[in-house]
Amino acid sequence: MKSYNQYLAEADANLHMTHLEDAVIDGGVKGTRNVINYIRNIRDMLSGNTKAPVSLTTKWDGAPAIFAGVDPADGKFFVAKKGVFNKTPKLYKTNAEIDNDLSGDLNSKFKVALKEFAKLGIEGVVQGDFLYTDDDLKTENIDGEPCVTFHPNTIVYAIPKTSSLGKKISGSKIGVVWHTTYSGSTLETMSASFGMAISTKLNNVKSVWHVDATFEDKSGTATMTKAETDNLTAMLSKAGSLFRTIDAKVLGELGTNEDLNVKVNTFINTKVRAGERIGSVKPFVADLQRYIQQYYQKEADKRKTPAGKKTQMDKAAAVLQIFDKRNTKKLEAIFTLYDLFVDMKYVIIAKLDTVEGIRTLLKTKKGFEVTGQEGFVAIDHYSSNALKIVDRMGFSLANFSDKYIKGWQK
Repeated sequence: MKSYNQYLAEADANLHMTHLEDAVIDGGVKGTRNVINYIRNIRDMLSGNTKAPVSLTTKWDGAPAIFAGVDPADGKFFVAKKGVFNKTPKLYKTNAEIDNDLSGDLNSKFKVALKEFAKLGIEGVVQGDFLYTDDDLKTENIDGEPCVTFHPNTIVYAIPKTSSLGKKISGSKIGVVWHTTYSGSTLETMSASFGMAISTKLNNVKSVWHVDATFEDKSGTATMTKAETDNLTAMLSKAGSLFRTIDAKVLGELGTNEDLNVKVNTFINTKVRAGERIGSVKPFVADLQRYIQQYYQKEADKRKTPAGKKTQMDKAAAVLQIFDKRNTKKLEAIFTLYDLFVDMKYVIIAKLDTVEGIRTLLKTKKGFEVTGQEGFVAIDHYSSNALKIVDRMGFSLANFSDKYIKGWQK
């Protein structure tokens, strides 16, 4: 089991928590092969193969992140933000410590968390995301039914108020989704485990509604039919055939050339924000090359000296080498495979979103729109790697869109 610091240090090499399709850009041959294996294992799992070495967790749209547990150094309970694993950890063990560091909404939320989470009997340290405190809960009419809602970030979660779950949430003081556990003799060297059941091991306290990120399909609706399995298998076969034709050197350059990698990922993200996919690969590759050229030209134009301008143009030349005409078809093949992985990802998401559970909505000035979960995380228990399976054309776009009201907007 790796320590938290090792997970961070090995994030790039192991593709820890990157988008499934981005592993092609970031991970070269190894990363692309990992994606194929992940999709194959997810297919097997959704087809009823319980031995598939992969599990899924649901990405809840909670915020902010919170850590809670016992400090091994003195045995005292604490809550914390992300500074928990610093060499000098920033922990909140008293309200006074919270007052010294936090203000406004964060101050009040962490005070509630400190009081209520201390009742849970947490061993070691757990990490989760805030969903609400009781002052965030609202009663809203959704399709003619009164629902208790909470809106931590982009997604609004709605539960019928008269249901047993609605009553539990309405009667609680704080809600949180747990996704990671840590154990060890010191905070700095603690080992991380994710995709595990956490809430079931904690005390049942009425004031805290807590849920695990583990994906559950009690209805069986996420099980793939033979036709759905065959369709995904055919797509995997196509991806495997295309993968075997790809130039490993060019693929590897996209991940190992840091400047190039950043520019490619940034360009893809600009398309996501515009609600666009790669589409036709020939114009995509041409647009990518033009984007990089324009970026460095703008950087050169900002420089006042010839030497400064030359430095930027030299960087441009080094990054743009990959767009040599001899590589055009090779790059087009890589992005064709990238887009095929996106197709397969949406097949998986569509199936997972059929599972009935808490309703997920987006809030606009005119009312609510139905949406899916933020996404899912596939965890390979053999390699301890994880890949995000997120509807970037849906959730990610909504996250950046002014059309949708966010939970932090008053």
